[in-house]
Amino acid sequence: MNKAAIYHRPESEFAYLYTKDLVHIRLKGAVNDIESAELFYGDPYNWISNYTAWGSQSIQLEKLVSTIESDYFEAEVTVPTKRMDYLFVITDKNGEKVVYNDLGIFPYEEDFVTKKYGAFRLPYFHETDRFKAPAWVKDTVWYQIFPERFANGDPSLNRKDVKPWDPTESPERQDFYGGDLQGVIDHLDHLTDLGINGIYFTPVFKAFSNHKYDTEDYLEIDPDFGDKVVFKKLIDAAHERGIKVMLDAVFNHIGDMSDEWQDVLKNQEKSKYADWFHVNQWPATYTKTDDFEVAENPTYDTFAFTPHMPKLNTANKEVQEYLLKIAEYWIKEFDIDAWRLDVADEVDHAFWKKFRTTCDSAKNDFYILGEIWHSSQPWLAGDEFSAVMNYAYTESIKDGLIDRKISLEQMVSNINNQLMLYRKQTNQVMFNVLDSHDTARILTVAKNNKNLMKLVQAFTYLQPGVPCIYYGDEYALTGGMDPDCRKCMPWEPENQDENMYQFFKELVAFRRKYANVLSDSPLNWKIIDDKNGIVKFERGELKAIFNIGERAAYFVADDVIFSNLVDGKNVLQYGFVIYK
Repeated sequence: MNKAAIYHRPESEFAYLYTKDLVHIRLKGAVNDIESAELFYGDPYNWISNYTAWGSQSIQLEKLVSTIESDYFEAEVTVPTKRMDYLFVITDKNGEKVVYNDLGIFPYEEDFVTKKYGAFRLPYFHETDRFKAPAWVKDTVWYQIFPERFANGDPSLNRKDVKPWDPTESPERQDFYGGDLQGVIDHLDHLTDLGINGIYFTPVFKAFSNHKYDTEDYLEIDPDFGDKVVFKKLIDAAHERGIKVMLDAVFNHIGDMSDEWQDVLKNQEKSKYADWFHVNQWPATYTKTDDFEVAENPTYDTFAFTPHMPKLNTANKEVQEYLLKIAEYWIKEFDIDAWRLDVADEVDHAFWKKFRTTCDSAKNDFYILGEIWHSSQPWLAGDEFSAVMNYAYTESIKDGLIDRKISLEQMVSNINNQLMLYRKQTNQVMFNVLDSHDTARILTVAKNNKNLMKLVQAFTYLQPGVPCIYYGDEYALTGGMDPDCRKCMPWEPENQDENMYQFFKELVAFRRKYANVLSDSPLNWKIIDDKNGIVKFERGELKAIFNIGERAAYFVADDVIFSNLVDGKNVLQYGFVIYK
């Protein structure tokens, strides 16, 4: 038995409350090493036979998923008294049997179980500590809007330098095309027809740039986009259609044209805002380069190397009060449903815990989404974020199905590993993005292979978590890395791919119809065939086959739910089928 590979940790994604009364217990071991794992559990104080034996129950853990290195097992249990001691009895494929408890791994002896020697403990099932995510998110298909490029609904707001609306043009970094909030209102019918029920807006607050991540005033709508009256009209109109609204909060840094930073530049260390920022040496200066976005020798901390985005000191109480007021204001005054947090991993945990409390107090079932591109357990324990932008998950999908950087076996291993980093209720609301304002467009990544794009979209919509459409993808919009991925939305028929639009309509309808199955059911991999490029898996009653190989994949089904490139009972290259 590979004892070094055996792992469990209480009060974590390995032992947590899933619902008010149900506990999920996970165990990790080396791949193909464990023959059986039995969980013994019960009330810590339940002694029987004159206090000589522990009154436990037992259940076999079921294998949940595997990676290339590890097998993961899980059991769902409850104890009526809401407190639990537990330990594992593990048998490997050679018949070796051990007890695994809070003190380590020991050769099996019955007394270790009957006297619960060194048992793990969940002292009490505190509902307040349980990770909770809004139930509505599991049923949501999001749509990301970059307001400056979605639609120009009010030309009177146009800057003097606004360029003609042209979805075929690759924008430069500082171009403006006149997109605004009225343009979103004008096209809500489009979103309703598409079937989405959640909008994620990149920043809408007053800022110098076209992307608005360099905030000048968090309490004002950018005049390029409109004002609070039109914003409230947009929120109300969206809600009337059953569409939730998520705004982008940029609290890691602020724009250099903000009053606070301008005061620092004017008064330097004597500024009343001096401690609002991380100035390492006075005066606060930097050396310009040929790149507007890059500074040399800055004496203050910034987002990346961008001198126009000085980093906020969120440990400062005044900064905390200022930002928390903003978080509460847009919830209470405009009834937004969610915050997306920019560069969330570079802000301290203490602030995010206060942020979570503020949002929960302002509105029930509020969704908090962090922009984190890597493993995110510290932020997803239940007292900070509801989810993160699941780039680590979807990058593996792209690397396996599109770029072929990794084998299909490695892709599945990566996906399973990501799922085991988090609680089930966390995975149910993770934000699965294949592209965004920060990445190349998915069709461009797929080298303009529209069938491959459809395959990857369908694959992602079948995964745990919730999908998001980046504006324009439904019309097969292309684009490389920022700023090319931020082209104007194609509203003229000659620039639209109607076939792709119909595909997205059907895909969204499928996802929403089977939302419960796709949230609650385990992900069971059936075939991972690197040689022939075939992946087959099941989600509850749904079965799916994806083919990136040259040979057709045969299947038998009476009830095909959704497909592309299927000829009779053959899934052709770059095709897929979802069936019962």
